[in-house]
Amino acid sequence: MTQAVIEFVNQQKLGFFATVCPDGTPNLSPKGTTRVWDSDHLVFADICSPGTVSNLRSNPAIEVNLVDVFTRKGYRLKGVARIISKGGIFDDILKFYGDSAAKYPIKNFVLIRIERVIEISSPVYDTGASAQDVEKGWIEYWHSIHPPQ
Repeated sequence: MTQAVIEFVNQQKLGFFATVCPDGTPNLSPKGTTRVWDSDHLVFADICSPGTVSNLRSNPAIEVNLVDVFTRKGYRLKGVARIISKGGIFDDILKFYGDSAAKYPIKNFVLIRIERVIEISSPVYDTGASAQDVEKGWIEYWHSIHPPQ
């Protein structure tokens, strides 16, 4: 992952994780604990992800989708997951999460080796819209449904 991708992931945190169910159907699950472990790996905490973890035990293929909801830009990160349930790496990742790890019971960590990064950009940019225009429009939209108090 490039430095730009790493910074983006660390800023966004919320990712949507796609795995494959045993019957071949997709499973998509949001994870709010998405972090960059190193330049080749993402990690997330399994707080309440029984379907995701079960799918990964059968098929470690995974895709993570992170998008800035205001600019409509982001990344698809494809890779292979490894479930970490105990041991030195588990302890290292637990320390990495710091105080936030104490808020919820963490069953496992899922360490993802990123094999491919694909940039995402909304078709709105094909119209000549600037990132500032797109962001302004979405901020206005979100304020219309969630007015600032």
